[in-house]
Amino acid sequence: MHIVVMGCGRVGSGLARRLDELGHDVSIIDQQAVAFRRLGPEFGGRQVTGVGFDRTTLIEAGVETADAFAAVSSGDNSNIIAARVARETFGIDHVVARIYDPKRAAVYERLGIPTVATVLWTIDRLTRALLPGGVAEDWRDPSGAVALLQLPVNRGWVGRPVAEMEPAVGVRVAFLTRFGEGMIPTASTVLQDGDLVHALVQTPQVDDVARRASADRAEER
Repeated sequence: MHIVVMGCGRVGSGLARRLDELGHDVSIIDQQAVAFRRLGPEFGGRQVTGVGFDRTTLIEAGVETADAFAAVSSGDNSNIIAARVARETFGIDHVVARIYDPKRAAVYERLGIPTVATVLWTIDRLTRALLPGGVAEDWRDPSGAVALLQLPVNRGWVGRPVAEMEPAVGVRVAFLTRFGEGMIPTASTVLQDGDLVHALVQTPQVDDVARRASADRAEER
């Protein structure tokens, strides 16, 4: 694949190197030529100095034949403008933008531009590393609104069906890990001791879900 990366900071340079190592044809754009030092001597892609949403710069980077575009500079406005130009002007289907403001991320997700909202993800990981008793998180959607949590099955839920747990705890069960293997449950699947429940939840309810899922007795819900 030919992939264009806008922004050669820590994230952009790391992404470009990884894609280059995987054998893809990579072009990376940055306004400062000195930023390309982060790529290292092994990087075999194209380095283009210029504004990442400028048409001439994008064409020099090969956007007209690109299969994917990533806007990962340090500016939300620059990233979203570049992502929209790549999608709307050059017709690239696979476009992603790094966005620091989670409210903006949600807006652009609705416009069909996948975003990675790094602030919410980082805050959540730091919080759960600092506080005891938190639940592990498998995934969070780019807007930060939905999380996939790992919930160990409390003894109060052993022998009870998934359909009973979901409304009581306030989650949607995506899959289970049982004896080290993943399985997609049905509503009637009975929870067993040792099961790990991977459940989807709205992010503001994460703490309440963790509390309800860890209560000693299912009857208390």
